[in-house]
Amino acid sequence: MSTTSQDALSKRIDTIEEAYEFFLAYASQGMPSDHPSASSSQIRHHLQRCDEALTGLSDIVVAMTNGWNRDGGFYRAFAAVIERDARDASAAIQMVLTLTSIGSQVIDNLNASIHLRALLTDLFLIDEVLKTASSRT
Repeated sequence: MSTTSQDALSKRIDTIEEAYEFFLAYASQGMPSDHPSASSSQIRHHLQRCDEALTGLSDIVVAMTNGWNRDGGFYRAFAAVIERDARDASAAIQMVLTLTSIGSQVIDNLNASIHLRALLTDLFLIDEVLKTASSRT
């Protein structure tokens, strides 16, 4: 497995996880959407970083497993799942970014979105699978 691809995947997972954790903290503040605060620019920053990290995730997984003779089709199939979930999560994030003021309730709903949660689970799963599989190659 390419160290560059592994590092790229790890950095993206870290960015998405960090954003999700910030979203949880932001949602707990009970910030109304009509009350801009210092956290407003931070939430927008984390949303944008998260959205950027979603682009090309499946390509990294395919690149990491491309040379593997065994089970390559399974990795490509799961990369398609990651692509779909990343695209769905991105659509939700981009919709939230259109708001002029982002309240805690909107972020709480984004956190609860099956799209974002499915993506996080996908990423944690593929990260562990790739670490385990690469140690056997």
